[in-house]
Amino acid sequence: MNIVQVTDDAGRVVDLAWLKRAEGVHRQLRTALPADYEGKMKRVFAGGARMCVATEGDAVRGVAVYRINENTFEGLHLYVDDLVTDERQRSRGVGRALMEHLQGVARTAGCEAYTLDSGTQRQQAHKFYFREGMVVTSFHFRKPLE
Repeated sequence: MNIVQVTDDAGRVVDLAWLKRAEGVHRQLRTALPADYEGKMKRVFAGGARMCVATEGDAVRGVAVYRINENTFEGLHLYVDDLVTDERQRSRGVGRALMEHLQGVARTAGCEAYTLDSGTQRQQAHKFYFREGMVVTSFHFRKPLE
């Protein structure tokens, strides 16, 4: 398995083919992504996000969207927006490979922490995160604005 960067450090897509191949796997987690996936992702990248994919041959096995932020609570940290393994590839090391890659990116950038949010309904993902040494440190609250 290889980890391929879809974006560069400035958020530019370096290989459009990988972005297009990532879409199907990414939609397994984010079913509400708009039809214009490429346009949406380019806007997300312009806002600071970066993407990498776990690959085997020409196939995308997993997708990670992440960003490095600094705030008053966690200092400099790598935040994972999305981490998804193709549902047909789960429990084969794809998620672990992506997490290890991202933690390496975080360490290289001098981050103090590696963080993510996970929907309360995603119990299987939570088991994976706990197994990988992550802990629950806070609740994430949300209020939709009309």
